Amino acid sequence: MTMPIKYLTKRRPAPVDEFFVPELCEPEALLVLIVLAELLVLVLVLADPLTGSFNWIRLALVSLFVQWNVLLSAAVLCRLRPFLARLKPALAGGICCALVVGLTLACTAVADWLELAGPMQQSGEVRLYERHALIALIMSALMLRYFYLQSQWRRQQQAELKARIESLQARIRPHFLFNSLNSIASLIAIDADKAERAVLDLSSLFRASLSKPGTRVRWSEELELSRRYLEIEKLRLGDRLKIDWRIDGVPDDLPIPQLTLQPLLENALIYGIAPRIEGGCVVVEATYVAGIFELSMSNPFDEQAEQHPRPPKGTKQALTNIESRLTALFGPGASLKIERRDQRHITCLRYPCERLTQEA
Repeated sequence: MTMPIKYLTKRRPAPVDEFFVPELCEPEALLVLIVLAELLVLVLVLADPLTGSFNWIRLALVSLFVQWNVLLSAAVLCRLRPFLARLKPALAGGICCALVVGLTLACTAVADWLELAGPMQQSGEVRLYERHALIALIMSALMLRYFYLQSQWRRQQQAELKARIESLQARIRPHFLFNSLNSIASLIAIDADKAERAVLDLSSLFRASLSKPGTRVRWSEELELSRRYLEIEKLRLGDRLKIDWRIDGVPDDLPIPQLTLQPLLENALIYGIAPRIEGGCVVVEATYVAGIFELSMSNPFDEQAEQHPRPPKGTKQALTNIESRLTALFGPGASLKIERRDQRHITCLRYPCERLTQEA
């Protein structure tokens, strides 16, 4: 007898990185908690009835008590974070509040046992426990609500970023396809066999490009993709096209946005090689030093070429898309610069990245 599928399928727990409670053991988070706790201490001390002078001893005792609670609560929540991430947000938030209140009552009991606040009557002790529990509940609920709203805001930003990157990627792929097909079309009347091989090569190239679900790929994969494109263009340009690769220092697993190197090569061929009867050499130089990846593409440039009809605007749009994707994926540290010197057109991009490829 088979069981229904819904009973065999387990609910996949949410990743720890997506849990709305942040990693409270991190130095930055601890500093924020300590500062907020000290502000709470000032509020509690200033809320007491006015006296002739400020009670520094009470400030010190209350600070010790509150910071004790905050650090202990942060340590417990940090330890239980992988378990809490598997629960629903409402249940996880309730457990967090209960833990903070429980730890606060435990610290209150220790402080009462040590008589840090002096001897009290039984009714005063009850009110003290109630007051501390209520303050812990309100403050923990407010903090958890703030963490939850921050988490939702980050998710919305990531969704918008992903949609933006996919839109930019969708603009590049048709552009790449149309230009490659134009190159193949020019071969049909000259050499049908070469055109057929080029179509098969393009088919393999697109199968590799479109099968990747992420927006970032390994450097070795992007390099292979670009070399397939160059094989297609070499059928049209022949010996006029020369490529100087200077990329030995780049690790194969370096992450790079998909279809970044190929549009740069296409731009170099359209502006620097195709207009010249003698052709020229495209220099591709890449380095990876201290967590910064730099890619430079240079091609010959003649001012007289500006008098010729301009190429389609697709290449300029591709460069704009590359710059937008770099900024979206790697932040403000990414850049794409274009300059002309020594009769060469140079396009240089750089961005900070980790060594291993991680899908967006």
